[in-house]
Amino acid sequence: MKVTRLPRDPGPSGWNEILPAPEPARELEERTTADFLVIGGGFAGLAATRRLAQLHPEARVVLLEAKRIGEGPAGRNSGFMIDLPHDLASDDYGGALEADLAQTRANRAGIDFAAGMAEDFGLGEEAFTRSGKTNAAATEKGHRHNVDFARHLSEMGEAHQMLDAAQMREITGSAYYVSGLFTPGAAMIQPALFVRGVAKGLRSNRVRVFENSPVTELRREGAWNAVTARGRVVAPKVILAVNGHANSFGFFKGRLLHVFTYASMTRALADDEVRKLGGAPRWGVTPADPMGTTVRRISGTGGDRIVIRNRFTCDPSMEVSAARIARVGLDHDRAFAARFPGLKNVGMEYRWGGRLCLSWNSVPAMGEVDEGLFSACCQNGLGTAKGTMLGKVTAELASGHGSQLLDEMQALDAPKRLPPAPITFLGANATIRWSERRAGREM
Repeated sequence: MKVTRLPRDPGPSGWNEILPAPEPARELEERTTADFLVIGGGFAGLAATRRLAQLHPEARVVLLEAKRIGEGPAGRNSGFMIDLPHDLASDDYGGALEADLAQTRANRAGIDFAAGMAEDFGLGEEAFTRSGKTNAAATEKGHRHNVDFARHLSEMGEAHQMLDAAQMREITGSAYYVSGLFTPGAAMIQPALFVRGVAKGLRSNRVRVFENSPVTELRREGAWNAVTARGRVVAPKVILAVNGHANSFGFFKGRLLHVFTYASMTRALADDEVRKLGGAPRWGVTPADPMGTTVRRISGTGGDRIVIRNRFTCDPSMEVSAARIARVGLDHDRAFAARFPGLKNVGMEYRWGGRLCLSWNSVPAMGEVDEGLFSACCQNGLGTAKGTMLGKVTAELASGHGSQLLDEMQALDAPKRLPPAPITFLGANATIRWSERRAGREM
C-alpha cells in the first residue's frame, strides 16, 4: 500500500521549542530487519516499543518516526494525562456509569505505564508528575457542570473536592474563576520533554529509533516491508501507531474524524510579572465546559510561562494553514487577557495546532487489521493516557500475551462509519462552533 499523506503539523510547538536542541537525528539509510516494527513515535508508538522490549528482551525492535520525536502531535497537546471520563461531546465529560468505570480503568493503566517509563528512564517531575487536575468554572453554568460531574464521580466512588473562587485564585493567581472541581488521579507532563526522554531511554542495541524517516509504502512479501526515502525495514510483525494517519495507510476509511485543536504559549515571564501574577508556580486547569479554554502555568526549563488552549476545527485533509493559526491566536489572546489582566504586556511567543482523531462511537481503531499488522490508533481526544494504554495492549496482542485490559479493548465495537464526507465536515464544524458559542465565558 502506498501511503497517501505524510504528517504536516502547523506552527512550532512551544513545548518542544523551549527545550535544548536534541542530538542529531538518526535516519534510516539502510535495509534492515527486525522482529517487530513500530510505525509512529508518539505516545502509542513509544508505549508499544517499551512493552515489546519488556516482553521480548532479546528481540530486535525498530521504531520509525516521520519527524523528530516531540515535533508531532505527542509534543503538541496540553500535557494532561487524565484518568477520569473525558468525553468532549458531553456537557460535563461524563457518560454512562459502567462505560465510565471501564474508561477510568483503561486510562489509569496508561498513566501507570507512563509513570513506570518516567521512573525507569529518570525523567523527573517536570516531565511527569501525579499532581491531579482541576475543572475550572468561569460561570454559574460552568459551576453547575462541575456539580453534575461531581455527583457522577460520587456514583463512581471517585474522590473529588469542590473549590471556591478564593481557592481558585490562590492556585491560579486569577480572579476569573468562580469555582473548581479538583480530582487527584491525573498526571501532568511536559509532553515534548516526556516523549523525547522516553525515546532516549528506549534506545539500545536491541531497540533502534529512527527519526525523519516517514514510511511511504508498506507491503507484505512474506514479511512486511516498510519503505522510506532511503531505507527499508523488513519485519514479520508491524504495529501502526499513527492515530488518524491510519487512513493514509488505507485503513478505517470513512470511520475516523480528524480534528485540530490549538494552543499558544507566552514568552517567559519576568521576575516582577511572576510576583504580580502570584498563585502556584505550576498548575493546570481544564474548562468546566469541554469546549472552553484549558490553561497551564509552567515553571522550569524555558522559564515561567502560561499556555492557553482552545478552539476545535474538523479538517479531513489533516492540514491547516498558517492563516488559521493566526486567526485562532486572536481567541487565545482574548482568553489570556480576560484571565490575566495584570499581564497585559505579556505576548505569545509560540502558536501551534495539533491533530486529534475521534470515532463516532468513541472507540479506538485497534486490533489486527491484516496478517501480522496491528493498529493502535484513534485515541478520541485523550492521546496521552489512551494512546499509552493502546500502545501497551497492542504490543501484547502482537506478542500473543493476554491481559484483562486487552480483552476489554478487543470486546469494544469497531469504529462506526461516518456519514458521507461533505455531511460529516459541515455537520462537525457546525456542531463545534455552536458548542463553542454556548460555552460563553468558559472560552
